Amino acid sequence: MRSGLLLLLMTGGFLLHPASATEVAIPGHTETGHMQVMPNRGISMDSVLSEFGEPDERFGPVGDPPITEWVYGTFRVYFEHEIVLHSIDLNTLIMPQ
Repeated sequence: MRSGLLLLLMTGGFLLHPASATEVAIPGHTETGHMQVMPNRGISMDSVLSEFGEPDERFGPVGDPPITEWVYGTFRVYFEHEIVLHSIDLNTLIMPQ
């Protein structure tokens, strides 16, 4: 009975303390308050073309494995071979001055 009461008091003590979170800052990024729709990792170049249209600019392929970069207005898409490796929203980058 005593251990049950002790457990209840300990659990109740945790409920009285507000939860807190730590904010983590990532150098070179800032929160813009909007979500840019961009291609997801793992989809093909053909899927990106059908969903987002022709890019403003194309660079590459360069290196081994071949990396290609497509520029769409405020975001860039990076491909390894024919598959999306990463998409970057340029609005979230803080450019060094």
